[in-house]
Amino acid sequence: MKAMDLHCDNKTAIMIAHNPIQHDRIKYVEVDRFFIRENIDKRCISFPFVKSEDQLADILTKGVCGRIFNDMIDKLGMIDIYAPS
Repeated sequence: MKAMDLHCDNKTAIMIAHNPIQHDRIKYVEVDRFFIRENIDKRCISFPFVKSEDQLADILTKGVCGRIFNDMIDKLGMIDIYAPS
């Protein structure tokens, strides 16, 4: 079974997820980190790094300029159902 990729643009978050020793130094610990760590150990998920400008989820969570928005819409395969054909 291939691991599911959780694309992340935060190198520190990736490092924390892979390093069980460093978890103890984090001030705010979430229950989710145990779930993530367990699934990393089982090789159910992996954390490939993706540059911030290539993070497709940004169009859903941030205001981005028109060019980036349109590029990301194309990458997601979304279409404008109201565009003239």
